[in-house]
Amino acid sequence: MGREVLVSIDAGTTGVRAFAVDGAGLPQAWSYREFPQYFPQPGWVEHDPDEIFAATVSVVGDVVRELAAAERPVVAIGITNQRETTVVWSRRTGRPRHRAIVWQDRRTAHRCDELKAAGGEALVRSRTGLVLDPYFSASKVEWMLTTGGVVANADTLIGTVDTWLVWNLTGGADGGVAVTEGSNAARTMLFDIVSGEWSDELCDLFGVPRHVLAEVLPSSGRFGVTSTGAPTGAGIPISGIAGDQQASLFGQACFAPGMSKNTYGTGSFVLMNVGETCPPPAEGLLTTVAWTVPARLVGRTGADITHYAMEGAIFVTGAAVQWLRDGLQIIEDAAEMEPLALSVESTDGVVLVPAFTGLGSPWWDPYARGTILGITRGTTRAHLARATIESMTFQTRDVVDAMSAAADQPIAELRVDGGAAVMNSLLQMQADQLGVPVTRSSTKETTALGAAFLAGLAEGVWSDVDDVTAAWSSDARFEPDPERAASDAAHQTWLRAVERSRGWATD
Repeated sequence: MGREVLVSIDAGTTGVRAFAVDGAGLPQAWSYREFPQYFPQPGWVEHDPDEIFAATVSVVGDVVRELAAAERPVVAIGITNQRETTVVWSRRTGRPRHRAIVWQDRRTAHRCDELKAAGGEALVRSRTGLVLDPYFSASKVEWMLTTGGVVANADTLIGTVDTWLVWNLTGGADGGVAVTEGSNAARTMLFDIVSGEWSDELCDLFGVPRHVLAEVLPSSGRFGVTSTGAPTGAGIPISGIAGDQQASLFGQACFAPGMSKNTYGTGSFVLMNVGETCPPPAEGLLTTVAWTVPARLVGRTGADITHYAMEGAIFVTGAAVQWLRDGLQIIEDAAEMEPLALSVESTDGVVLVPAFTGLGSPWWDPYARGTILGITRGTTRAHLARATIESMTFQTRDVVDAMSAAADQPIAELRVDGGAAVMNSLLQMQADQLGVPVTRSSTKETTALGAAFLAGLAEGVWSDVDDVTAAWSSDARFEPDPERAASDAAHQTWLRAVERSRGWATD
């Protein structure tokens, strides 16, 4: 590829990162900017779509200027994004018509209960591989179109964050394209993951007209080109898109069925590649589209190929660190977390269940709430910090145990990435809990890397997935302690705490 680079836009839950990589998959430039979170009522979480795009313009501009100074032209853009978060805007003006409702938001929990009681979950599970939960987009869209006061007329567009970004980068109200791809569409609870199309039955169930939804394209391929007003300038192809967790699976080169990864972000997400056949729904887990790519990228001919993934979604891991920093103010910076936790040998019996917005896999309890148990007069902030780190490993084990049972095979290795993966102590605890090696990618931002890989494959930077596999490498591997007794006992205590957190909220 010479001096040309790919730029990934990673639009996460708390901020946007721009990340440039070369043909060897090596980072060349990056920039990050947080945007505000809004909590108008307990259990409600919102973003301002304009603030998301402003952060995107800022960080992409930073990276493009740095690349220009080094005479490194941009060959293509990849986008990865927080998935279920729902944006509604006007085609005519380009203005948002409501704040974005974030994936963490629980305002539609009672509505989901009503639909379950009416027998709607069987349809949702069979078509989407998801559970009927407020986590996903459909009930958020229904709320916007009813209680939220948004009118679904010909001027209305509703999409996930990838659609919002592409629409703006390609011209917005002046010619922007409304597109998405399967890994994001699969998280809306409106998309049939077997047929690869929007489901009329589900759109009817939630009162969503098809015309407000974006066109669904393959994950690797041209979605559009940037307009004059884009921070890259005009004419740069946007050629790869995937939801953040599927992008991470791709960025970890988990191309063979059975390969698994975990991303420690705001939440944590364990995904296992289960191949080209969509499996039946598994208790406590989600089935989702991993990606859809042209057949040539896997050395075949014919129609585009879809890979599926089994997923366990953990709502709060890194967000618990933010809570310690911003809510309790027991640390000033996330970097303090590990040394503080290691200043004590154990939690002395303290267990934190960070069910701040309910519990995800494998429990799926929107009424669970955060719980701290085992506090004594001797409990310190160090004990809370260590309990927070341990909660990440326990939640991951819960998901992996459920996933291994559903797939009828244990995982052999867990590839990891995300902000908290810099903590060696976390990864050693994780290996001890799982009883399998935990391998950390050399590139910590594998979510952005996956989007770059998808874009680069579309533009011929890499010929096929074997080229991408060659570009992946690890920087550390953590072997489990063969003695399981202490780890298993700690996990049993955790499960007791989880039971006490469940069903706490009544509305």
